[in-house]
Amino acid sequence: MSGMHIVRDSARIAFMAIVLFAAVVLSSCAEKPAEPIVSAVPEGYSLVWSDEFDSDGAPNPDKWDYSVGGNGWGNGELQVYTNTRENSFVKGGALNITALNDKGSWTSARLKTLYKADWTYGYIEARARIPEGVGTWPAIWMMPRGDIYGNWPRSGEIDIMEHVGFDPEVIHTTAHTLAYYHKIGTQKTMSAKVKGVTKGYHTYAVRWEPDYIEWYVDGKAFFRFENEKKTFAEWPFDHPFYLILNVAIGGSWGGTKGIDPKLKKATMLVDYVRVYQK
Repeated sequence: MSGMHIVRDSARIAFMAIVLFAAVVLSSCAEKPAEPIVSAVPEGYSLVWSDEFDSDGAPNPDKWDYSVGGNGWGNGELQVYTNTRENSFVKGGALNITALNDKGSWTSARLKTLYKADWTYGYIEARARIPEGVGTWPAIWMMPRGDIYGNWPRSGEIDIMEHVGFDPEVIHTTAHTLAYYHKIGTQKTMSAKVKGVTKGYHTYAVRWEPDYIEWYVDGKAFFRFENEKKTFAEWPFDHPFYLILNVAIGGSWGGTKGIDPKLKKATMLVDYVRVYQK
């Protein structure tokens, strides 16, 4: 009988080991995307900067800084941005930017490459899985390093990807300038349905040239904004811009249809960010 107990115990231990291993694998798969990468890096371009998010822990301080505070960020947003590990961390090969609801008070993170890396022209691509939930407003975007032509929107803004949770399968791409911006209804923008956009990873990119900016989703051209070669009011995109990754909550656009009262957490997962230039 003692021999039988040994055999049964060994089998039980082996079974538990298999279950534990499967749980670990599944957990890893949830963080690291399994889908094939779809990209459209132009011929003749080389990688000049990237973050692959391969080391667990805080985001690399040599590459990323934070915007912090809770002043609404010009859009009436509800979240307070922090630089804590609760709101931004790397795990399993992905950057997690997490908005958290604590009894109605939201915190989140807004990472930026300001004063660490910026570029004039290039192909800039991020692979991300965006959160779902009414009231969420994740974005991958670019702002000028300096106000060479004056305060926003005079010096420009490039929105590589925006998503609002009340419109769950629609991606938005936009360029803002003094002549073309949303408060006067002239912004250069495109919106389109991307099936399953919150269910898996997708690539979002811009090809920024002196003569145009072209947006891509999953390696396919999405929208093109031509340089009219007039003044900075139409085209301020001739000086360095830096990258921003963030998840906002509510605000003038994200909160248009309120915030789901059951929403407690919203995470944008970023597999990588890569910058290529000629």
